[in-house]
Amino acid sequence: MNFIKKTNILHIFLLLVILSSCAKEKKKVELNDAQLPKSTLPKMKPLSKPEPKLTAAYINSKKLEIDSFYKKNWPNNSANGSFLVAKNGQIIYEKYEGYANFRDKIEITKTTPLHLASVSKVITATAILKLVNAKRIELDQKVNTILKEFPYPDVTIKTLLNHRSGMRNYAYFTDRDKTVWDRHNILTNQDILTIMATKDIGLEFKTDTRFSYCNTNYAMLALIVEKITKLPFKEAMKQIIFDPLGMKNTYVFDYDKDKDSAVTSYKGNKVEIGKDYLDAVYGDKNIYSTPRDLLKFDRARSSANFLTPALQAMVYKGYSNERKGTKNYGLGIRMVNWETGQNFYFHNGWWHGNTSSYITLRKEGVTIIALSNKFTRKTYDVRKLAVLFGDYPFKLRDE
Repeated sequence: MNFIKKTNILHIFLLLVILSSCAKEKKKVELNDAQLPKSTLPKMKPLSKPEPKLTAAYINSKKLEIDSFYKKNWPNNSANGSFLVAKNGQIIYEKYEGYANFRDKIEITKTTPLHLASVSKVITATAILKLVNAKRIELDQKVNTILKEFPYPDVTIKTLLNHRSGMRNYAYFTDRDKTVWDRHNILTNQDILTIMATKDIGLEFKTDTRFSYCNTNYAMLALIVEKITKLPFKEAMKQIIFDPLGMKNTYVFDYDKDKDSAVTSYKGNKVEIGKDYLDAVYGDKNIYSTPRDLLKFDRARSSANFLTPALQAMVYKGYSNERKGTKNYGLGIRMVNWETGQNFYFHNGWWHGNTSSYITLRKEGVTIIALSNKFTRKTYDVRKLAVLFGDYPFKLRDE
């Protein structure tokens, strides 16, 4: 009997050890976005595995060609901003030139956050997509089910993301009629929503009948982020994207706190451009960052655990097919789709004197970033560098 009792006790002890071990292993399993508790925000994750290492010979050969392009595009050190080219997350070439503030001679460095202008839309879209992935919201959900005073019943989150909502640009309807808005007052995202709800601002066209790029879409998406997360947009972005990816030099501009400390914007002739009544609106613009931080962001978006495969495919699908052509727009990303089957994904930006270009060559694992706070269209020419990495029909050099 004693032997049987001892055997049973041993069996029970072993069973408890096994159950305890299983429980610990279960805790180690990462929850996907949809399994997160409702009080927990979905978070971006860096790539879990290192990407293939580039050889020194490969880096040096590309560096020579990029340097030649850089010197031709911005001769005599005429650039005023930051520039980076990387493959597999490894920096091949980077350059930081000019001044964040000409008056005080504050130089631009690798840690200087510059205004991303409309490249901010890619980041705003990313936060929305993570919330969709976590099933907090749905792509086809009507906006008026989240923002109760939103006046356009057919507009969905998806038609905000792909610019098919039909809404008018807030910069126009607040500028042309003083009865709509007094430009002596700083405009906010909530003000835009209230104006549309109370001032009879009609749609430009019926929702989802055509594409029209419109900043109002992304100002509303920022309000949706706030409503769903119950956090200010700048804090929600920190928790969902910036902090998890270690984007230490990236932030959402806060007009009251940052207007005197943010990097100054200039015309091409170095004349300072001051702030105006539109500078407090965020989501469509007003994220400041660096190329190195954007590289972290880009590689995280290439990760298998960024979104479900089905949702990821929807991001890079073109939705503006009313007219035959190569230019298109996905969910927060611009694209060029050639008949050869080659696709080019990017987003440009322009606000005041700030210009920006974000290029992600998805097949080749290449990231190209150019930012400037002194107005120049040369920022957009960095797309030509795609020919160094894949079969893209751009001309690197003028013939």
